[in-house]
Amino acid sequence: MQKVTKYTIFHTKWGYFGLAGTEYGLCRTQLPGSKHEKIKSRLLKNLPAAQFDKTFYKILQHQIIAYFEGDCIKFSRDIPLILDGFSSFGISILTTCREIEIGQTITYGKLAKKAGRPNASRAVGSTLAKNPLPLIIPCHRIIRSDGKLGGFSAPGGIILKKKMLELEGKVLRI
Repeated sequence: MQKVTKYTIFHTKWGYFGLAGTEYGLCRTQLPGSKHEKIKSRLLKNLPAAQFDKTFYKILQHQIIAYFEGDCIKFSRDIPLILDGFSSFGISILTTCREIEIGQTITYGKLAKKAGRPNASRAVGSTLAKNPLPLIIPCHRIIRSDGKLGGFSAPGGIILKKKMLELEGKVLRI
């Protein structure tokens, strides 16, 4: 039986947010933006024949809306994720990153160590740059060892990363 890819785009205080996946799990998120069509285009890139479903992960939609309103939301680690295309190392980094709680930050090196690869901080950065599920896998909480923010490949870049950390109560210098 073929898996049907579904998606939804909904409005948050920060703009439109997108979710995509199947009945087996979430495969992609798109952080907020002001233009619905841009969010849709980015979300559905290389996802052929995705079907819109406004009820897709409805509880998660409400949690994301609350997060961008400033509520302390802990996204459940029970939400199944589809991380196709990642190596075992990449999956290890992304699942370990998922454990970083709201309001916390850790360095790329400490994330590598937590994932059992203490000498792989550069590879951690490369993996996080490909994170298909920002916010659910909170790569914005990973910073450089000197306390600076480091990179953020999501649209909005480092400015969005800083804004998300500030929302979470972490004011960091760029």
